[in-house]
Amino acid sequence: MRRRTNPIIPHAAPPAAVAVAAVTAALAAVLATAALVAVPAAVAAALPAAALPVEAAPEAATFRPARAGALTISAPVAVSMGSTTPGGHLTVQMGTVTVTDTREPGAGPWTVTVSSTDYSRTTAPVVTISRSTMTYWSGPATATQGGGNFIPGQPTAAQQVSLNVPRTAFSRTTQSGVNNCSWIPTLNVSVPFAGVTTGVYRGVITHSVA
Repeated sequence: MRRRTNPIIPHAAPPAAVAVAAVTAALAAVLATAALVAVPAAVAAALPAAALPVEAAPEAATFRPARAGALTISAPVAVSMGSTTPGGHLTVQMGTVTVTDTREPGAGPWTVTVSSTDYSRTTAPVVTISRSTMTYWSGPATATQGGGNFIPGQPTAAQQVSLNVPRTAFSRTTQSGVNNCSWIPTLNVSVPFAGVTTGVYRGVITHSVA
């Protein structure tokens, strides 16, 4: 998604064009003079008609401006969900996620996808909590700029989804123009009753936009 201007150099008219213009002017003068004199019909019929210059049809000029700007996304670098016991639940707002679309011309629709890895214990023995235990909901937009419809993937907790597979977090429908949108998603993890031990578990949640 990256992005020349071509100089337009004027050219002198070719000699042939000048010659045609001169001949046309001379014929016009002769015919004008003849119009002032009574010329017999037979002679008038013998006079050749003035040859008019033929103009070429204009050609359409096409210019495509260089595309500038970019489609970017920002999200918190790290989020701590706190601690709980096996079988417990943790819920936290992960902070503001923002999409900025400065592509011009042609800023348009975009879709944000959110995905997660499994969560592994950072020290031995290695224990893993499946990403399927992590749920996500986007919530509504907290700030927007520009036209079009900004559509949350999961407006409320009732629409929260498991991150066992990539999910749509937010999207924007077609409309040109620079725009941006922010939201604060919520994460919820259900820690299994069995198979986990005390420790810190770490995983990665990724937001991507296209």
